[in-house]
Amino acid sequence: MTWSVEVDEHTCIGSGMCAALAPELFTLDAATASVVSSSVEPGELVLDAADSCPASAIVVTDGSEVVGPRP
Repeated sequence: MTWSVEVDEHTCIGSGMCAALAPELFTLDAATASVVSSSVEPGELVLDAADSCPASAIVVTDGSEVVGPRP
């Protein structure tokens, strides 16, 4: 089982929080972040990155269910 991770490039403000927290999952390209791979193993690190995004630009899904950011 894997999760899908996306960064909304229109919402991302390029703070770099995700890339600093999880450089193996996110990169900062110019003004926005992007995912290294859109399919990731489920884990706390990817949820922490989604939770810490100041623009809430990272969405983590398990199939059709949104699992991050957490409310």
